[in-house]
Amino acid sequence: MSRSNPAPGFSDHHVEEEFRRYLTCGLLCFGFARARCSSCGHGFLVAFSCKGRGVCPSCTGRRMAQTAAHLTDHVIPPVPMRQWVISVPKRLRGILADRPQAVTTLSRIFLEEIERLLCHAEDVPTDSDAAGQARPRLGAVSFQHRFGSALNQHVHLHACVTDGVFERSTDGGGVTFHAARPLTAADLAKVTQQVRLRLVRWFRRKGFLSREAAADMLTWQHSGFSVDASVRISLADRDVPVYFQSLEHLLRYCARPAFALNRLSVVPGTGHRPERVRYTLPRHNRGNWVGPGRSRKSTRPGASGVIELTPFEFLDRLAALIPPPRRHRHRYHGVFAPNHPCGRP
Repeated sequence: MSRSNPAPGFSDHHVEEEFRRYLTCGLLCFGFARARCSSCGHGFLVAFSCKGRGVCPSCTGRRMAQTAAHLTDHVIPPVPMRQWVISVPKRLRGILADRPQAVTTLSRIFLEEIERLLCHAEDVPTDSDAAGQARPRLGAVSFQHRFGSALNQHVHLHACVTDGVFERSTDGGGVTFHAARPLTAADLAKVTQQVRLRLVRWFRRKGFLSREAAADMLTWQHSGFSVDASVRISLADRDVPVYFQSLEHLLRYCARPAFALNRLSVVPGTGHRPERVRYTLPRHNRGNWVGPGRSRKSTRPGASGVIELTPFEFLDRLAALIPPPRRHRHRYHGVFAPNHPCGRP
């Protein structure tokens, strides 16, 4: 089980270790804690978990819920929030998967362009004035996803961003929030184009792309870069207990694991031995598998709403989705950063 082109400084040892830890998760024979009810005196055993970051759906699901609750209760202030999502061309996804520095640069460029858009939309100055006033900043939490809906490797970013910017008052007495105006298609196109230009040039400077490949990518009519910002959580909807309309549900979606265990099933073969693994795609509808013009079925893998893999193919896909060790799954930006002068509002 190995991945091609491992990240510099990393080996595939962490992938093997992740699988081995998952095999011990929740089994009493690998360690447990003894608990006793203080009221009735009933005792029971709680098996240790693996605390995995990539394979175990139980541990990653628990971390998803804890992360969403923490961000909602202690980090994000009562202001409107918007989800921004960016995906890049397939030519760049392999580089992003193997080089964490490239993902860091993508998130920095992406959020800088969003902040510039929000400041210009409200005519908020982006530079410090003569009195030394700090420039307005957004608040954001970014999430790196290494997976697509079909268990394929698809490195892209989700960011929950304040729908506006924070500005410190001139007398230093507080922070003012400037809400953003509604976005237009031209705004998204501008952000997409700027991210495309800056990221391709950075890849060229670092030697990840040749001069010819970088110039070729900048001439593509369909750039392969995609930015979506259609999901917005207003203050009125922040605590609505409806999927994808409350802030916590949105954050759970952004912090979700690569796959859900209840979508997996086994296709038995001869002698009742597992022959293939079946994975049902999330939120499948008939529109997903109708091809161009909706006149014929698509032939791409997973287009029917279900993908079937051999056990080794399934393990190979999971191995590619395991993040490198010692890398954060989500990061804080702008006023949400721990050391920002304004602090978390």
